[in-house]
Amino acid sequence: MVLPCPMDTDLSGTTALVCGASQGIGLATAVALAGLGAHVTLFARDRLRLEEAMASLPLVPGASHDLALADFAEPGGVLAAASQAMERAGGFDILINNTGGPPGGPIADAPGDAFLEAMTAHLVNNQNLAQLVLPGMRAKGFGRIVNILSTSVKCPIPGLGVSNTVRAAVAAWGKTLAGEVAADGITVNSVLPGFTDTARLASLFEGKARKQGTDTGTVRNEALATIPMGRLGRAEEVAAAVAFYCTPAASYITGTVLAVDGGRTPAF
Repeated sequence: MVLPCPMDTDLSGTTALVCGASQGIGLATAVALAGLGAHVTLFARDRLRLEEAMASLPLVPGASHDLALADFAEPGGVLAAASQAMERAGGFDILINNTGGPPGGPIADAPGDAFLEAMTAHLVNNQNLAQLVLPGMRAKGFGRIVNILSTSVKCPIPGLGVSNTVRAAVAAWGKTLAGEVAADGITVNSVLPGFTDTARLASLFEGKARKQGTDTGTVRNEALATIPMGRLGRAEEVAAAVAFYCTPAASYITGTVLAVDGGRTPAF
């Protein structure tokens, strides 16, 4: 009788850089990775929130945690802070690309600068960070890059014109990179959260309610009606998918996009 092999989700001895880790899905991802044994560096711009977040991370024997500060509107500062953090960590085995989305609004009304700003905060920073960590990943023969995006990659979301555009661009970037680094033992995947109960979603609901002249409860109920599971997702549920992609168990999965949305996205 052949017994099933247990799934290897142990990240002991690995190091992870988690962007946007002061709250929401980023923080939940940091907690999940730390729980699997990774040394986690939390990366965002608010020191107080980062310090509070770091205090919430689980500790396992042999692991410690760190933080890095930068405003993702300034790529030079992001790269400098990440470089310093990488030196302290001794390299990064895992990179989680995660940045708050741009303001909502119709694409026809968006100024050109809005696209430049969004591409800088998302695509340019992702590219710079990937170039920073890839040499160490290649030398080790192991690397995980996960992009936290949106279900708009599959189906554009009305009223999020700039966000729809930049998320799709990052997904294409990730797919391209995945093919280039697969032979080095490095995987690149994207997770697409649906309506997830975070501060970002609350802000979008509030903005939509103001525009429609209604209340946030009504907007929330309208959103819930589009989700087959009938509820918002939790940040921890998205983080679980992100963390799985980072484990040895996911070593043969690369170039994919995974919706974590309660069944809401109508596309395959």
